[in-house]
Amino acid sequence: MKSFVLAAALAFTALPCVAQTAFPPTGATSFRDTSLFKPPAGAKVAIIEFEDLECYACGQASPVVHAAMEKYNIPRVHHDYLIPSHIWSRTAAIQARYLEDKLSPKIAETYRRDVFSNQSLIASRDDLQQFTARWFKTHNLQMPFVFDGSGSCEKQVDADCLLARHIGVAHTPTIIVATADRWIEVTDPRQLFTVVDMARASLIPSHR
Repeated sequence: MKSFVLAAALAFTALPCVAQTAFPPTGATSFRDTSLFKPPAGAKVAIIEFEDLECYACGQASPVVHAAMEKYNIPRVHHDYLIPSHIWSRTAAIQARYLEDKLSPKIAETYRRDVFSNQSLIASRDDLQQFTARWFKTHNLQMPFVFDGSGSCEKQVDADCLLARHIGVAHTPTIIVATADRWIEVTDPRQLFTVVDMARASLIPSHR
């Protein structure tokens, strides 16, 4: 396995930063603009993810993504990308943005993960409302009567969706592992750890 990761890392390093690359290569997205596929300031490697809270595949990928974040101590750059046919994902995304803006990104991320793990219990906006009320009570938080009276949270969600369409995101989840000058799309979330290993192995030793 070690030799495989090393060989893959060498291939990863050889790729031009504008290349359309994916691992596994089947199902690669033809992105139109990859200029934003970079880690945030101070990070050498990051996971960039576009997700929809009502998406079953996103729910399945979420524990893998967070396990990779914890194992490698790397950040995730999160973006909402709503599937138009979904009934309650917009409301859930707005509520998560409220928590992120008013409380903390960590609390918002806990909410998102709990929504994913309870997807089977949420079939409507009313179900989501009941789930969210229980969630606030369980976490000793005061649930607001109106989540987004100014519309600012909805604007943030819509801006993420516009960004995704501009980039050429075709589905959720879309997961990218990026270094400062390379990126690779993870087309099978089960391979995320391998891709992170490839990215880390491609860095100059002193920068890992």
